[in-house]
Amino acid sequence: MENNNRRNFLKAGAVLSSTLLLSPASVLAENTGKNNKTDNSDNTKSRKLGMGKHSIEVAHGLGLGCMGMSWNRSFVPDKKYMIATIRKAYDMGVNLFDTAEAYGPFANEELVGEAIKPFRKNITLCSKFGFEIQNGKFIAGKFNSKPQHIREVVEQSLKRLQTDHIDLLYQHRVDPNVPIEDVAGTVKDLIKEGKVKHFGLSEAGVQNIRKAHAIQPLTAIQTELSLMSREPLTEIFPVCEELGIGFVPYSPLCRAYLTGYINERTKYIASNDNRGSLPRYAPDAVIANWKIIDVLTAFGNERGLTAAQVSLAWLLAQKPWVVPIPGTTKLAHLQENLWSADYEFSADELNQLTQAVLNIQITGDRYATPQTK
Repeated sequence: MENNNRRNFLKAGAVLSSTLLLSPASVLAENTGKNNKTDNSDNTKSRKLGMGKHSIEVAHGLGLGCMGMSWNRSFVPDKKYMIATIRKAYDMGVNLFDTAEAYGPFANEELVGEAIKPFRKNITLCSKFGFEIQNGKFIAGKFNSKPQHIREVVEQSLKRLQTDHIDLLYQHRVDPNVPIEDVAGTVKDLIKEGKVKHFGLSEAGVQNIRKAHAIQPLTAIQTELSLMSREPLTEIFPVCEELGIGFVPYSPLCRAYLTGYINERTKYIASNDNRGSLPRYAPDAVIANWKIIDVLTAFGNERGLTAAQVSLAWLLAQKPWVVPIPGTTKLAHLQENLWSADYEFSADELNQLTQAVLNIQITGDRYATPQTK
């Protein structure tokens, strides 16, 4: 009974969290009230990326970003525990898992492939191509989305992932030297061959989205989106809505910043963590931006929610076709993240909290150089 009471209490707070935060004011006005339930179904529990035959149903409304389980977060956890975490996520209802050849490189696909093997047919497996990687190392500043290279990457990824197809294949970054139409055409051929099921773009701008979609309909756009990186709401969301494309926010918790887990004293291992090179994670920026943690914590404390849960619930409140992919290496945080899908806010609370966040000037860019092209 005590556990049930606690869960009901958290769900009550949740209801406050899912409608609560929209972002810039124009988007806020447009979206407010559109996410309220109109029947007894729990529309936060299942979400759809894309439309028609190009759509993917996502349980919980959340996927699992697997990158940090083997790469780019300073420490590298024990592989057996990460496999256990991925399998536990599946047991808890997660059915979308996100990886890429670049994560490692290659190590993360190998990890994910081993972990999902017992239930591969029951999930959506996402991976990406697009960087120039030679002898297991990135070639600085180089991309490679040449058609033949895409085919080579897919073949290698299929082996590492221990599968015969990739459910959702993204171009990781737009290659300025290869027309996006050629990229889309190559993926279209791979779909015809059964090696890929759906097509997505990561950090693509409006023009490239339109050009690619005209060749091969896109299921999802994956771009950084969080309370601290709200640009896609006004730049990318309108075209996604127009064309029926889903949106997958990566780094939805701003690389752990919005959890309150890191601070200005956090040390990053440069060889395995990009945060130390990102302007937003410089000590002065971390201190300046802490106002947002104070706002989220104060709001969450009154409702039994953590700052992370409020942050994820905000993303879920934006549009019914938004599916965040928070990453974690800890089972407790996995459960915490999934519970955010139960949370909804009243429109009034959503407006109030959103305005409080919008009043905070964010210090530091998310990357040293622009990513969306």
